[in-house]
Amino acid sequence: MKEDIAALNTITDVILSYKRKPSPSKKRARADEDSEFSFYEFFAGGGMARAGLGVGWKCLFANDFDFKKAATYADNWGSAGFVTKDVATIQAKELPGRAGLVWASFPCQDLSLAGMGAGLKGDRSGTFWPFWDLMKKMRAEKRGPRVIVLENVTGTLTSHGGKDFTAIADALADEDYRFGAVVIDAAEFVPQSRPRLFIVAVADGVEIPSSLIGDDASLLWHPKALQVAHLRLAGKAKAQWLWWKMPAPPRRNSKFADLVEENPASVFWHSTAETTKLLNMMSDGNLEKVRAAQKTGQLLVGTVYKRTRFDDDNEKVQRAEIRFDDIAGCLRTASGGSSRQLIVVVKGDSIRSRLISSREAARLMGLPDTYKLPKAYNEAYHLTGDGVAVPVVRYLAENLLEPILMKNQMKAATPHATHHPVRAKQ
Repeated sequence: MKEDIAALNTITDVILSYKRKPSPSKKRARADEDSEFSFYEFFAGGGMARAGLGVGWKCLFANDFDFKKAATYADNWGSAGFVTKDVATIQAKELPGRAGLVWASFPCQDLSLAGMGAGLKGDRSGTFWPFWDLMKKMRAEKRGPRVIVLENVTGTLTSHGGKDFTAIADALADEDYRFGAVVIDAAEFVPQSRPRLFIVAVADGVEIPSSLIGDDASLLWHPKALQVAHLRLAGKAKAQWLWWKMPAPPRRNSKFADLVEENPASVFWHSTAETTKLLNMMSDGNLEKVRAAQKTGQLLVGTVYKRTRFDDDNEKVQRAEIRFDDIAGCLRTASGGSSRQLIVVVKGDSIRSRLISSREAARLMGLPDTYKLPKAYNEAYHLTGDGVAVPVVRYLAENLLEPILMKNQMKAATPHATHHPVRAKQ
């Protein structure tokens, strides 16, 4: 497979557009510990939210309990300001200044469809509560963040019959945050199917540009599951709700095949016998997809996940399910072989297969090739599969977070002007 270097460079430029030069106002903000464009990054992993926010933002504090992820974070961003320990043990005094933004991609295992359904009471996703206790302490010290972003799987909307989402909404409202949520699929920006929920909350007294609030839900950002979750809200949470309004993203012009490595360093191509075994795990319908790809005579790349299904005798069997729609399946946290995505490269009679490489996984998250990954394959795959897509963070920052904080910065610079904060529509 020969990579088209010119095309790949163009795609990389699009994906990494968040690295544009910061405006002069943001350059000034970086030197100020209380800057509007400063942030804390909780459950930071390898710092993908930091990558998406870009060089115009200053990280004051970052945290993750995983020492392996912390090592990768330090390799890419340095260790200054990073604390490796359980969020429940962090004290408010450890957080410097007052951050304009707090980003928290709290663990999703107990909220995802693949989890055990423990929800916010689970050992992992339940870490939201000690994180929120810390935010409440910061508020009590008059250092509460102006904006908070909570990122998680869309299963948060339906976990425990919607009670988990309602609990988060009530917690935000009780601390006088106005808030709304959007569902963004990373496939709008990179060739990976990865819908995620983003709850964006703004502190009372922080002015919100009226152009960022819609009169009602929009199917572009507020799918049916989110609208149903909103209907469950009551009292103050209902009153504090906002329908965030953003423009449609530009059309993605990359496909998964553009990101595939011919000679990956982290994985090996399967033997003929291994590829045959993988094909034998496919149902008739999935094998037909492979045959159809062969008939085109073109070089096509499909992605495969192994899943447990019931056969005609109602017995559980492991199936290999393939897709040829130019996007990869959602990267998942690897807990076993079935969690790791494979690729199948077809051109006429030639069929090759292997695990997706760690660099390909990073590219699917919008990370540049200069990003330093763990050397161990499983660690690298876990890091990316557990992260947030970089271009999605950049899009949110550009279209919501920065306009809000910039307006607040301008308000602070003109204290004698009269302002009328935008409130949630009743």
